[in-house]
Amino acid sequence: MSNPALKFDHIHIISETPKESADWYVNVFGATITADTMTRGAPQIFVELAGAIIIIRGKRPGEDPVPARPVQQYEDHSSHNAYGTDHFGFLYDGDLTAFCEELKAKGVTFPVALKKGANGSLLCYVAAPDGVSIELMQC
Repeated sequence: MSNPALKFDHIHIISETPKESADWYVNVFGATITADTMTRGAPQIFVELAGAIIIIRGKRPGEDPVPARPVQQYEDHSSHNAYGTDHFGFLYDGDLTAFCEELKAKGVTFPVALKKGANGSLLCYVAAPDGVSIELMQC
């Protein structure tokens, strides 16, 4: 049983270009920037998307982040082939095929093209800034 005292709060992304990354979420998915701050010597931008908070921050003094690995294709799946977070996902309540066409028109790329997933639902992966992968699943 899940612990009722816990509530999901945010996803935190380290970005080489936090403002441009935050703007991407606004322009591509219609997200809202709810705060634009400086924390521990780096920009920190709060983006609200589908009820979730994505915090996008810049490099802090002393850090030397390494680039994220790109998605790799395997026989029956794809992954970043690294430990840690592989992707995060959103359910899409509508015509996912049409939505993907809208995203393509905005220049969005898909490391995993639209396909049927293991449960038979349509899904795809969107390449977001900073090496982030976002899965979209039709519900």
